[in-house]
Amino acid sequence: MPPNKITFLTWVGVCLVLLTLVWFWVNLYGTKNEASSFHTKKLLTTKAPELFNVCHNEDLLMNPGLNYTQPSTQIGRSDVNTVTNWNVPLVWDGTFDPAVIDDIYKSINPRIAVLVLAVGKYTRFIKGFLESGEKYFFVGFRVTYYIYTDNEKEVPQVSLAPGRNMLVLSVPSANRWQEVVLSKMQRAIDAIENGLHKDADYLFMMDIDSVFRYRFGAESLSRLIAVLHRGYYKDTHRDHFPYERRPESRAFIPYGKGDFYYTAAVWGGYTDDMYKLVKHCNDKSLEDADNGIEAAWQEESHLNKYFLYNKPTKVLSPEYLWSDYDAVPKDIHVVRISQLIKNYAEVRPNGGH
Repeated sequence: MPPNKITFLTWVGVCLVLLTLVWFWVNLYGTKNEASSFHTKKLLTTKAPELFNVCHNEDLLMNPGLNYTQPSTQIGRSDVNTVTNWNVPLVWDGTFDPAVIDDIYKSINPRIAVLVLAVGKYTRFIKGFLESGEKYFFVGFRVTYYIYTDNEKEVPQVSLAPGRNMLVLSVPSANRWQEVVLSKMQRAIDAIENGLHKDADYLFMMDIDSVFRYRFGAESLSRLIAVLHRGYYKDTHRDHFPYERRPESRAFIPYGKGDFYYTAAVWGGYTDDMYKLVKHCNDKSLEDADNGIEAAWQEESHLNKYFLYNKPTKVLSPEYLWSDYDAVPKDIHVVRISQLIKNYAEVRPNGGH
């Protein structure tokens, strides 16, 4: 009996010693680790509040009763490229069936927001933009026009179809047109953070000095939408694109790099993806400003840099932004929206093109 008792007491003592050692180890090294990881934990728990809690409906459901032309694997556009080298659609007239597209997306019933700036004498273009938009832009869908202006009295009354609305928001005047275009990103940030993300599934950024001339609809929708610039969409080597070429700018793209040159007069996407885009580009333009730099083509330069490394999920042909200054070539079957001819010296506070 005594030997068993001694053995038991010895075992208990060993256990107590081990527990004591573990306690000291946890307090000694655990405190060090906690101290060394304090800043990391703080960063992880102080993230900006999430604006978005979305689940995008991407089910392409079609009405069983819809009659439409059978698609073909052999017949289609052969004069232009219809897919990018990262395998997303490049949309031209003849690459989609409007009846099929509309039937699918009307079952989804997306909410479309359009943001434009009408500052200074550019208020004269609001009426034409809205009236033509009511004829051709997402007809039959829910649309809200967000108009930022420095003169609300100049905003005309335009009859809008049911389910379509207009919001007018005030912004300061500008002394330079460059200030206006650079502010587009900030206006989009403001709109989204102030509630647009709750009211719209998609956001398009557009220039007010344009008019719609043909259908611009659901065929354009995607997560991130870019439009080819009419001046550089064919027979232009990427080294001749007007990218920002100064390495000190955050919009810098070196020679030998680039896919296409995109316009900043029309682009869009899911509201949450657009928020990431405009926030990034605005931050980069502010960094440039802090360094005394203005990108070659302001927000368009930053947009092209973003799209180079964050590929658009759909690319629209120049049909989706042409210009009344230019003749229409054979490969542009329709002009869906076009920039108007104007006297830049007269409408812009500091002239220029």
